[in-house]
Amino acid sequence: MVIAGGGPAGRALARACARRGLATTLIDPAPGRRWRATYGLWADELPTLPGSAVACAPSATLAFGTGPHVLDRQYLVVDNDGLRRWLDEGYDVVAGTVSGVDHGGQGSSVRLDDGRVLATGLYVDASGVRPRGNRYEQTAFGVVLPAEDALRLVDRPDTAVFMDWRDTESGFLYVLPLGDGTVLVEETSLARKPGLPLDVLAARLRARLRAAGLTSRGREERVRIVLDLPAPRRGRTVPFGAAGALVHPATGYSVATSVRLAEPVADAVASAWDRGPAAVASAAHRALWPSSARTVHGLRRHGLRALCGMPPEVVPVFFDLFFALPTELQRAFTSGREDVSGTTEAMSALFRMSPWQVRKHLIGWRALRRSR
Repeated sequence: MVIAGGGPAGRALARACARRGLATTLIDPAPGRRWRATYGLWADELPTLPGSAVACAPSATLAFGTGPHVLDRQYLVVDNDGLRRWLDEGYDVVAGTVSGVDHGGQGSSVRLDDGRVLATGLYVDASGVRPRGNRYEQTAFGVVLPAEDALRLVDRPDTAVFMDWRDTESGFLYVLPLGDGTVLVEETSLARKPGLPLDVLAARLRARLRAAGLTSRGREERVRIVLDLPAPRRGRTVPFGAAGALVHPATGYSVATSVRLAEPVADAVASAWDRGPAAVASAAHRALWPSSARTVHGLRRHGLRALCGMPPEVVPVFFDLFFALPTELQRAFTSGREDVSGTTEAMSALFRMSPWQVRKHLIGWRALRRSR
């Protein structure tokens, strides 16, 4: 196995494959570089996550459309160093960048930018996705504040605000306690094509902080996530993580999904290994993209386009409706990657609940439900 990409997705798959006895090599351009992004996830998405990989479990998670909603799901903030220690097990790491891959009948040759060539029975691309102007993107700009400063924006510093659409311009505020006496405050554009420029989001956040009597004096965080990649076609290269369209098109989340899918993909690869490279790649694709996952991915992409078609004043109303759904339907849409019935029921329920100002932007959801 050769896996390109040293982020959580690549390392999760490398660990899972190595634990099944496969000689596994991870290619990482900068193996010693720390992960700087802040990762959040729902606890029920990744129940195997050890406590050592959790930086903070907020006491409550709120969301605001035009009014408040208490979310009945445990939200977690990942401890990046703990996550990495958990995933660093059993595989070799090579510093470098892939410059090309040649596939043959007996395997593949992975060429690195320094001229080295690695032979492998399966090549996996977990190297991420470069932002591109022809795709919908989620962008965000955040700063890390002392918890006492964050009290001017939230009632309690140990409460997470999943999204707050009040007093915003086509975006929302995200507030996340980090477990070390600081809080990440982030101005976020949910989805736009092309992504809203980071300097616009930075100006909005600084204006918000000034209005609260605060200055941005801590670490800054910049986010650009490509949202709407189609499910990949089968081929000898297996895309994984963000490169493999595992980003949720309507939320931007992918880490929990990638780490969770590493185990079944590794099972499929190990079971097919003796049948040759083409069979191994095919088995990996099938494990990643059964027909149910492709159907749900298509429904989520449709949801993304519907959201992006709403005028700014309608979006908070839509999220009031979404967070009024039963928790199991919220979970189905945000986390049920292969749950076709749950996803369609969540979309149908939203359509039924919606006033005309929202419903006219969801008009295709009823037809989609009938077609499934």
